[in-house]
Amino acid sequence: MSSLPVVPQPAPHIAAVPATTPFVAPEELARRVGRSELLRLGANESAFGPSPRAIAAMRDAVARTSWYGDPESLELRAALAARHACRVDEIVVASGIDELMGLIVRAFCGPGDPCVATHGTYPTLFYHLNAYGARPEFAPPGPEGGIDPDGIVAAVRRSGAKLVYIANPDNPSGAFADRATLAALRAALPDDVLLFLDEAYADFVSRESLPADVIDPRTIRTRTFSKAYGMAGARIGYALASTEIIATFQKIRLHFGVNRTAQIGALASLEDDAFLRGVVAEVGRGREDYHALGARLGARTLPSSTNFVCFEVGTRAQAERMVELLLELGVFVRKPWAAPIDGFVRVTVGTAAEREAFAARFAEALELVREKATT
Repeated sequence: MSSLPVVPQPAPHIAAVPATTPFVAPEELARRVGRSELLRLGANESAFGPSPRAIAAMRDAVARTSWYGDPESLELRAALAARHACRVDEIVVASGIDELMGLIVRAFCGPGDPCVATHGTYPTLFYHLNAYGARPEFAPPGPEGGIDPDGIVAAVRRSGAKLVYIANPDNPSGAFADRATLAALRAALPDDVLLFLDEAYADFVSRESLPADVIDPRTIRTRTFSKAYGMAGARIGYALASTEIIATFQKIRLHFGVNRTAQIGALASLEDDAFLRGVVAEVGRGREDYHALGARLGARTLPSSTNFVCFEVGTRAQAERMVELLLELGVFVRKPWAAPIDGFVRVTVGTAAEREAFAARFAEALELVREKATT
């Protein structure tokens, strides 16, 4: 009787993770419904593209794609240090906040260690926790998503977690906790707890409302060029932290993980404040358009400090059906994954033309969902 062949096996904590695809790309979704393209309003990409200066700089850089990027991203870090009034050795550059999440979890969570996060927040964190053998300890969300500071502090005390993750502004709710709220939360946490602030959408918030640009050895703040700067495909972001934390990242980070063209594009983007202000202003107009659309159709919308808005559809099942119907109509959106906002769909602010196209298809799909609910 023959036995099964012995083959290499993954580490036990990886083998225990269920097979999953974190995010199904719009290209794959388009193929599923037999379309060549979709109205892309599901991934919070910028509908307004990168700065023309960034495009020109990256175009000029393509000829030297054979070169590695600067592993220290020194020129970009110097520009960022000037912007944030900090030192170059208090900044690390990586291929987006998602990579920075992995660095933070690897550096500050051992196997079995808890990390406190709000239930319903940006789920990529949990893939990193699974991959490195750590685990989430959930705090309750606020009444419309977003954070509940008291619940976070209670979860830390309950679990003994040394890492707290907060997306601010929050994804997927769009909620924002202001400077005073975060300062009070930081003060309420033990000094040996690291506060990880994911500020992917910070460019859509006034600087005065955000935490001050003061390096706190108990806090890491991450930023990205994917949203307001329109460089999601280039994969580049950065973290602000103490020199000790940055030195820790230096031990484990992928030093050639940021591509040269992205470094050059990001640097050029920082030199075009007028373009960024224009994007932020147009996103603000788009959010107002969405709020007006929701009011017109009787679909409640949540306040948002991001480049997306959540529309209430009804139950979780109705929101899931709305996502399906919009896909059939050629529109890619996503929805929050947890209560209390799992009956909503999340829609990226598009251009004026995209918003008009979305409005018509959303109204059509909403009518179909409501018709089914009454039969």
